[in-house]
Amino acid sequence: MSFVGLFLSGAVLFLNGLMLMGKAEAKSVGVFNLFVGVIQVINPFYLLMVSDQDHWDLYSNGVIFLFGLTFLYVGVTALKGLDGRGLGWFSLWVAIIAVVYTLTSIIQFHDAVSAITWGMWAFLWFLFFLSNSMQMKIDHYLGMVAIIQSWVTLTIPALLYFLGIWNTPIVEQVWLIVLIGSFAYFCLGLLKLRLFIPFAHTEKE
Repeated sequence: MSFVGLFLSGAVLFLNGLMLMGKAEAKSVGVFNLFVGVIQVINPFYLLMVSDQDHWDLYSNGVIFLFGLTFLYVGVTALKGLDGRGLGWFSLWVAIIAVVYTLTSIIQFHDAVSAITWGMWAFLWFLFFLSNSMQMKIDHYLGMVAIIQSWVTLTIPALLYFLGIWNTPIVEQVWLIVLIGSFAYFCLGLLKLRLFIPFAHTEKE
């Protein structure tokens, strides 16, 4: 995936996290989702047209649509005040695709950083499914996960790539620790969250 795309996606995810935590107004964040969503749909079309159409080119460029379509869906849902269950089911589909990319990163490319990154994205999309389709009251936790991931999986890796140091062994080792630490933090938060999920269902009943 283009590192410019990662950079812009980091901004969107940061704002979406703030929106979920009640720190940013939904419609204004929805507009930014649409801006970047359009870019993240046009960009892969161009990359596919100029590529060799090899299956790995399709693998690398096609995945950008997952981000672009998610941002467009979030943007339209926020601006129009639509029911979020459709977005949730779409997020589940994307989460399953992200699991495939996680496994491919391990089996085909032996890339631990990419594997954990994709695993974290799969987790995030699955949380969107739980929040929107299953109607679980996890928006604050989801927002926290989104904000952290916006920096550790998108914004900072893109900046390091722009500086020409992303693929260096030292950065790779440090970032592996950062990703593992972030995921461990998410798991601890999830354990605490489980105490409140039954109450969420009770309130809905």
